[in-house]
Parts: sequence; structure tokens; C-alpha cells
Amino acid sequence: MRAIVKVKDVSKVYKKDSGVPIYALRNVSVAIGDGEFVAIMGPSGSGKSTLMNVLGCLDRPSEGEVLIDGQKVNLLDDEALARVRNQKIGFVFQSFNLLPRTSAIENVELPLIYSERDKISGLAKAALENVGLGDRLNHQPGELSGGQQQRVAIARALVNDPEIILADEPTGNLDSRASYEILALFQQLNRQGRTVVIVTHEPDIAEYATRIIKIADGAIESDAANLNVRRAEDVLKKIANTVEVKS
Repeated sequence: MRAIVKVKDVSKVYKKDSGVPIYALRNVSVAIGDGEFVAIMGPSGSGKSTLMNVLGCLDRPSEGEVLIDGQKVNLLDDEALARVRNQKIGFVFQSFNLLPRTSAIENVELPLIYSERDKISGLAKAALENVGLGDRLNHQPGELSGGQQQRVAIARALVNDPEIILADEPTGNLDSRASYEILALFQQLNRQGRTVVIVTHEPDIAEYATRIIKIADGAIESDAANLNVRRAEDVLKKIANTVEVKS
């Protein structure tokens, strides 16, 4: 399997005012293959978000190598790294990070800075249609539910047709039903061939991925295939059936 993202012997070190080094990551090596659905799981302070930031070229390691699609990127200058990040990686965050007074389609257009101007609107519309929001193109975030706002964020992550989707606690601000809807969307995207990596502190969320990497104290604790992958669509059907019975 081709590795889309690989980190080799990566450490991330911060220094306190006293000069004492604090390791957020310590000698971490991991590879994410083409078409995988991976959950990186750990408690608060474990280093999971730092690892995602390094995988996504949002932060540089203090030591070690980061390769994106075979290219060593940790030594690139800021401009070249930004281009790699824009073209090869799509990001989804817990807080959605949408511009509040901007329509859904305009939010999705934001990463298309390197695209031909006459194609931008069509690409953004197609991305929103792909996540089921073709009828919400001109709605602002305040006119959308939390789940719909996260779908806009996912469309924005998809719009450049990236190699990999990185999602940091993507269900953290959602109710249960919206969380399952977002997980179902990630599973659908993965079935379509997308590589998806989610960061979570919740074991039950990690169970929807096909591979689970557990991290603690800045180091990989375990890395194994998930032999009992849950299907979010099945959970949504049960919720729908329960609502029908009650009504």
C-alpha cells in the first residue's frame, strides 16, 4: 500500500521558561496508507493533536522527517509548505472554522486560491453537493445546524481533491445524531477511496475507523487494525426506527 503521509522518528519539543524541554511527541514513526480510515486516539495532552498538526504540515517537528506522497516536506520553506498543505491535505476542525457572515459556497471557495477563477464556483458547488448540501449554497453558518456547518467544513476540505482528510475531534461540538451523520459521511468518503484520519479522545468514535492508533505521553502505544468496525449508517437507521415507534 502506498504511504500518503509518513513520519519517521519525529519528536516535537517545547521549552518552558525554565529551559526544561517538554516532549509533545517522542520518536514517533507512523505511515498512513492510500485509502485507509485511521483514528488517532488518546486522552487530552497525549500528543494526538500535535501528531495531526505534524502530519498535516501545520507544525514542523523538532526532530525527524515528514514525507507527503514521498516528498520530504519538513525542510521546505513556508511558501512551498503552504502549497503542499493546500493541494494535498484537507482539514476539518471541531469548531468548524467558518466565516460567520459568508455563505456556505463562499466558505468552500476559500482554499481555491491556486485554481482558475472561472472554475472556482463550480468546484465549490460540487463539493457541497457531495456532502448533501446542494440546497444550502447561499446559507450563512448561522442559518445552518451544527451538523450542516461541519458538512460545509468537510466540503471545504474536499474542494481541492486532496490526498488525505485530517479531522481533529470532528464530532466534539455535535449532538449524537449529528455525530453519527458526520461519521457516516466520513465512511462514505472512505468507501469512495478517500484517505481519512480522525483525531479523537473517545473510544466509541474510534470504532468507526478501520485502523486505530493509540497515543499516550507523546508516544505510540498501539497501532492495529480494527476488526470490528461499526457502521454509522446502521446506528442512524436504529435512531430513525426509534423515532418512528415513539411517534
